[in-house]
Amino acid sequence: MIFNDFLRALRQLGDPRFRRVLWLGLGLTVALLFGVYAVFLGLINWLVPDEATIPGVGTVTWIDDLLSGASILFMLVLSIFLMVPVASAFTSLFLDDVAEAVEHQHYGHLPPGKSVGFFEGLRDSVNFMGVLIAANLVAFVIYAVFAPAAPLLFIGLNGYLLGREYFQLVAMRRMPRDHARALRRKHSVIIWMAGALMAVPLMVPLANLFVPVLGAATFTHLFHRLADSSYRTNPDLSL
Repeated sequence: MIFNDFLRALRQLGDPRFRRVLWLGLGLTVALLFGVYAVFLGLINWLVPDEATIPGVGTVTWIDDLLSGASILFMLVLSIFLMVPVASAFTSLFLDDVAEAVEHQHYGHLPPGKSVGFFEGLRDSVNFMGVLIAANLVAFVIYAVFAPAAPLLFIGLNGYLLGREYFQLVAMRRMPRDHARALRRKHSVIIWMAGALMAVPLMVPLANLFVPVLGAATFTHLFHRLADSSYRTNPDLSL
């Protein structure tokens, strides 16, 4: 069923309204990735003021090499990790637009969802992103100790964290915060699995650029499917 939610998101790529959001979201994702990478490279420059030697890439400096071929290649490799906070930051900026495009196409019988609001969404995104970054920094130590299992640990950890964030914010467009939290906890395993599906392409450079938009669309379908099932057993939930 989770794959069906993802396939429905993919099939909507032909919808002009969704395509507009996709390209805007893709542009924003690239800009956010580049910004995060610039900060990362600036940190390297601060820690190693003159230059830094990257195995397989060579010497990398901050301003001079930020737009160089070697630096861009290095950014694509680092995007495996940098796209995690980028995907989290995306939610406060474009999640409403993606959800609206999906609901317009597939759930037109429902009244318009309530916009989470930029500042409320930003607050939640910052909180989620703080937990996500802290958890991944700790996880780097575990990745080093259990290197063969690192990909599975990466998928499991970030699948849980991103799934939790995306589902919560999608759900809050249709129900109060406490109802959204209760629904997320009730279906925590399914949401974790959907988040893991979202985390897998994060490990593939270039493909990971599409994750924020397609992830938001997938979780919109997932929310409506789970909320519809829960509403039949608990009519107090608001759609």
